Amino acid sequence: MGGTIAFQGALGAYSHEACRSARPGWDVLPCATFEDVIEAVRDGHADQAMLPVENSIYGRVADIHRLLPGSGLHIVDEAFVRVKIALLARPGVTLDNVRTARAHLVLLPQCAAFLRRHGIKPEAATDNAGAAADLADHGRDDESALASTLAAEIYGLDILADGIEDEDTNTTRFLIMAPEAQMARRGEHGMITTFVFQVRNIPAALYKAMGGFATNGVNMTKLESYMVGGSFTATQFYADIEGHPDDPGVQLAMDELDYFTSFLKVLGTYPRDPRRD
Repeated sequence: MGGTIAFQGALGAYSHEACRSARPGWDVLPCATFEDVIEAVRDGHADQAMLPVENSIYGRVADIHRLLPGSGLHIVDEAFVRVKIALLARPGVTLDNVRTARAHLVLLPQCAAFLRRHGIKPEAATDNAGAAADLADHGRDDESALASTLAAEIYGLDILADGIEDEDTNTTRFLIMAPEAQMARRGEHGMITTFVFQVRNIPAALYKAMGGFATNGVNMTKLESYMVGGSFTATQFYADIEGHPDDPGVQLAMDELDYFTSFLKVLGTYPRDPRRD
């Protein structure tokens, strides 16, 4: 099966890398914003969406939790990409020539030790792959970009150093979303169910809502809160649990959760990726 998968960023972005890994052979559709990625799937320009949801070092990706419930899409898979940072330069340039390195503000601190050791000044860019594209188009020989090796391949840049990140555990988790849910599958390594909810305005509602997962032996791997509608009192929760809604324990836990919530929406049930471990 082939198709088109949309992602946010320029060609060569880490999201593009995730697309190539999770959907080899598929066409890719780069988009300017996360909203554009979702819209591309809704209007039929793409079959699926690749959206980053969290990073092992920097935590939740801003805006994603807010966008998912109203997207009209369903999570069908998760993907993990190890963020390996390469120093890219124009062909023929050596490391000794480089004086500056451009990348997104989130990426720059991740290789601070390498840059400091080589006397390279960090400079902020809108995105990493975009910095690589700009370097290829009109960069100077004393400039470099921090990006993926895929970006070097796409834009014809030399890789002066690879794996220069300070932490070797930096990983981004992505959600793959599609117009239709895929509930019939059973993953070899188990299943994950993701949902959002708001609790009723009663004392200890969250405590009571969570009790059903403990008593029914359901492992909750993530629970995050975020404000909705610009209100300090309207809080929505995002949760991942291990299991399928048809599992007896999950079914009982979700029934109990439903009793204590004013809003509950399952975003998807999908195979558990072994890279979680």
